Parts: sequence; C-alpha cells; structure tokens
Amino acid sequence: MPFPRLTATRYVQPLREGGSLPAVVDTDDGLYVVKFRGAGQGAKALLAELVVGGLARAAGLAVPELALIEVLAPFGRTEPDPEIQDLLRASQGINVGLRYLDGAFNFSPAAAGDLIDPALAARIVWLDAFLINPDRTHRNPNLLLHDGTPWLIDHGAALYVHHDWRSVDETRARAPFPLIRDHVLLALSDDLAAADAAMTARLTSAVIGDVIAALPDELLADDRDAMTPDEVRQRYVAYLTTRLADARPFLTEAIEARERVRRQPPLRRQARR
Repeated sequence: MPFPRLTATRYVQPLREGGSLPAVVDTDDGLYVVKFRGAGQGAKALLAELVVGGLARAAGLAVPELALIEVLAPFGRTEPDPEIQDLLRASQGINVGLRYLDGAFNFSPAAAGDLIDPALAARIVWLDAFLINPDRTHRNPNLLLHDGTPWLIDHGAALYVHHDWRSVDETRARAPFPLIRDHVLLALSDDLAAADAAMTARLTSAVIGDVIAALPDELLADDRDAMTPDEVRQRYVAYLTTRLADARPFLTEAIEARERVRRQPPLRRQARR
C-alpha cells in the first residue's frame, strides 16, 4: 500500500535531540515529525524509516503513521535560524514524516518497564535484530509511550548495509547482529523463538514486496551505486528475504545475548545515608 503524500504547510518547531534536526511540521493532514533528506544521513536514513516502519506496522507493532512529506521551495523562508534555512533548501521535494503523537513521552525501563509485555518486548527485539537496528539502547531507547502503548520511532540508523549494496552478499545478508546485546528490551523479553514464529508468519515475501514497492522513486534515485529505483527495490527484497531464510543466525545471536544478560547479577544499589 503506498505511503500517503502530503504537503508541508508550516514549520512548527525543531527537535534538537538528534543530530539530523527533525522538526514538527504542519501539513494538509495535521502535525508530523519530519525527517529531512537534506540532513547529513541523506535519503538512506529516510528509506530506513519507511522500510522498518512499514514492516513493523505489518507485523502488528505500533509505529506512528508514516507519510511522504513534500517540501516546496517557499517553505520555511521565514525561519530565522540559518542552519534550518540551509536544511530546508537542501530538502526540497520528498521527505518522510511520522504522525505527531501529542502527549507521548520517552520510554525509560526503570520508570515504565512494567508497561511492556514480555512477548511484545521479544517481538521488538526480534525486529531490531532482523533489520540490524543499533539504535534502541538504554541510552537511546527510541520508544515513546502514548496512551499506555509503546510506539517505535527513529529507525534511520537501521539497515546500514544499504549504504553499500555492492558489499552485500549472501553471507553478509545472513550475518548475526551482535549489537543486539545492547537492546533496551532484551532483558525484558521472553520467548524469542515464539516471537520468531509470530513475526515470520506476518512478514511474508508478499508483505515485504508490498512495503518495498511503496518506496518512492525520488528517494531511491539518490542511491550512490547509480542503480535504477527498481534495481534498488530488488536489492532490498533480496536482502530481507535472504535474511529470513531458515536457520536465522540473527535469532540465535539474540537468544544467546538474552541468556547472557539474564545470567548477569543485578547491580547493587548503595544504601542512602
């Protein structure tokens, strides 16, 4: 199913937590948090947002509604910050937005870990191992809580193999993901093998094909390997379906990492004086 296309109408506020300077932007369909193609990570980070977000939603996980946001030439001209002006000029055309969740707050395992069901935690861990997402750690969980539900956000660092498709062969596509050991939900997760069965049942080849088919030509055309948009789509499909083939090393790695985490003794807290 294609991602909806909207037009940015008003620059509301920058979000300076990350290095890419996303912003809350008003559109012809309400507020979105927009990631700009003119930021340092470029179009690849936006493609990762669409692929991970689209697959997560297809698997039944909560991700804010995704949309393609067009930035026209006059947009943001009144912004006084020259850094923002430069970013918006470099981002004319298609960008990526996630529906703004009013009232959401950042997830902390210490304060809100009991709000995440262990089976849900396992499915999120599985997804991030599958899509090689290094950016859901205790330091930077990239989870929002909204109406008691955890929402997955900020996936621009995932699928980092797509920065150099020429180096991706079957061995690299099937490689484990050791950084899953740092996942913020790893210790909270339960049966990862059950999560694997549930997620692979949803993420069929047809579902993967539909998500990849919806990627916009405008972002795919930025590929530095000078492939056509359809050739890039074929690379994504081949990588993802190969990674899901039987005897998934990324699953074995995640299970072993969770067991290592659970064997660690709890940290002692110093008594207050």
